[in-house]
Parts: sequence; C-alpha cells; structure tokens
Amino acid sequence: MNALPDVLKPGLKVVFCGTAAGKRSAVIRHYYAGRGNKFWSIIAKTKLTPRQLSPSEFRLLTRYGIGLTDLAKSVSGADEGISESEFDVPCFRSKIEHFHPIAVAFNGKHAAQQFFGFKVTYGKQKTTIGASAVFVLPSTSGAAQGFWNEDCWKQLAHFLKTRSAKKDKESDWRNGLEGFTQQ
Repeated sequence: MNALPDVLKPGLKVVFCGTAAGKRSAVIRHYYAGRGNKFWSIIAKTKLTPRQLSPSEFRLLTRYGIGLTDLAKSVSGADEGISESEFDVPCFRSKIEHFHPIAVAFNGKHAAQQFFGFKVTYGKQKTTIGASAVFVLPSTSGAAQGFWNEDCWKQLAHFLKTRSAKKDKESDWRNGLEGFTQQ
C-alpha cells in the first residue's frame, strides 16, 4: 500500500516529487503536513495557487496544474531512514513520461540524487525526463531549514508562467487557423 496516493493526470504544469511521505503526512494521509513544512505557503507565495491551501486540500492541486508523487511510495519517514531499495526510479520515470507535465520539480536534493544517481545542484537542470524540464528545489521540510532559499521556487514559477503563456499563444494561433482553407 502507498503511504500517499499519487496526484497525477495529463496536462499538468508541474509534478512535485519528494523522497517519501513524512511521518505526520503518512499518519493523516495528507501531503506536506509536517509542522514547519513550507510547501503550501511557498506555492501560494509564488502564485502557483491562488491562495494557501491546507494539507487536507492536496487533491485540489490538479485544478491549478500541479501534481504530487514521491520516489519511495511504500514507506514514510525522514530521508536518512529510507533504504535505496525503497526507491522506484523506473516507476517514477514511467509516470512522468506517461503524464508529461511541463516540468518535474524535486522537493529537495535527496530525491533528485536518488533519481539521477549523482549529486545535483539547485535550480533548473540541463537534462529532462522525457519532454519535461527538471528543477531541483530546496526542501520545504522543517528539518531542512538551514538550506531554505525561495529563489529556485521563484525560478520554477517564472518558468511555468512563461511556458504556459507561450503554450496559450500557440493554442490561440492554431485555433485561429481552424476553418482556414487555402484557395
């Protein structure tokens, strides 16, 4: 059984991927529910959502083009307590390639390093997962306060707004061609 259900569907702007559900999140079955976790406040602050949602509202995120998953779905707890055998990288890759969001955002370096198999830096990565851009963001966990920095989160939000606006213009242009026939 999964600690938390995936929140995924086609057409998402971004899928946030954590290492595994935290202990409190697993107990109450809500993403990013730990005391001191900044996830809900930072996605509101960067305007990825129109207001600050509570952990119990995690299923609403797809309305705003946001999905959620973890690399280790069947366990919960702190990163240090999760063995490498718990990470299902092929399954995660398959989900991303199937749903192909505009971007994947790892919530913390640990999840990204487990996925890639090497050390990563914060920010937009040069590599993609399928057609999805990849970002590595400072963890929102209260346990990672010493590494907190909003800059990469703002970079992600700007990227998504830019890409969404570009996609909308392309869609408007294509829709304008409907019904046009060459004489």
